[in-house]
Amino acid sequence: MFYWLMKRIVMGPLLRFFGRPVVEGAHNIPKTGGALIASNHLAVADSFYMPLMIRRRVTFPAKSEYFTSPGIKGALMKFFFTAAGQVPIVRGSGSAANAALNTCKELLADGNLVGIYPEGTRSPDGRMYRGKTGVARMAIAARVPVIPVAMIGTDKVNPIGSRMWRRGRVTVRFGKPIDFSRYYEMSNDRFVERSVTDEIMYELMELSGQEYVDVYAAKVKTVMDKSGKSAGQVVDDIRAAQAKSQASRAVPEQIAS
Repeated sequence: MFYWLMKRIVMGPLLRFFGRPVVEGAHNIPKTGGALIASNHLAVADSFYMPLMIRRRVTFPAKSEYFTSPGIKGALMKFFFTAAGQVPIVRGSGSAANAALNTCKELLADGNLVGIYPEGTRSPDGRMYRGKTGVARMAIAARVPVIPVAMIGTDKVNPIGSRMWRRGRVTVRFGKPIDFSRYYEMSNDRFVERSVTDEIMYELMELSGQEYVDVYAAKVKTVMDKSGKSAGQVVDDIRAAQAKSQASRAVPEQIAS
C-alpha cells in the first residue's frame, strides 16, 4: 500500500518534474509471473525511475548503507528505501549477500519482478562495465526470463557527487525478454554463468548505446579512491597491465614452440 502511495503521490510528481521521463518497450514487461529486470546503473535515481514507468511493483536489492546510516538522515533513508520495496544487501560479505540473493529468488519464484544491476555498482564515468555473474545465477536458479532495460539520462538528473538534482530527460528503454531455459539444468557452472552474464551485458550495451569496458566497476572505483586518478586513467592502467601480463605469458609459449 505504502509503495503505491510513494510511487504515485509522493515521488512520482517529483520524478516527473526533474526527469520528464519517457518509456520505450514497456510491452516487454509480462503482466503476470516472475521476471528478472537487468539494468545498467548510472545513478541512484535508476531505482526510482524504472519502477515509475511500469505498472507492476519492482523490488531491488540495495546496498546496506541505505538502511544502516546513523542519525535522522539515516532513519529517513531507511524508511524511504524500505517503503520503495528495496532489499538490503551487504556488499563484500558472502553470507549476507547470499541471504539477500536468496530472498530475491524467493520473490521471483512467487511471481514477482526483481530488478538487478549486473555491474554491481554505479558506473564511475557513464560507460558500461563488466557484469557480475550473480544475475546469471539468479535467473537460472529461479528459472525466469531476463528483461534488459537501459536507463538513459539519469546521471544528468542525479549526478554522482551532487546532492542537488537537475532537470533533464530520462529515457527508460526495455528490451525483449531473454530466455535462458536451455541452461536451467546447468546451474553452478561458472562458464555458463559467464556466458549468460555476457549475453545480458551485450543486450544492455545495444539498448543504452554505452561504450563497454571489460573491467569491474568496483575495482576501478577502489583504485580511484586510493590513487586519486580518473576512471579513464585507471581503466587505461588496468588494460596496460593486462596486456603486459599476456605478453609475458606468450613469450615462453613461443620459445617452447
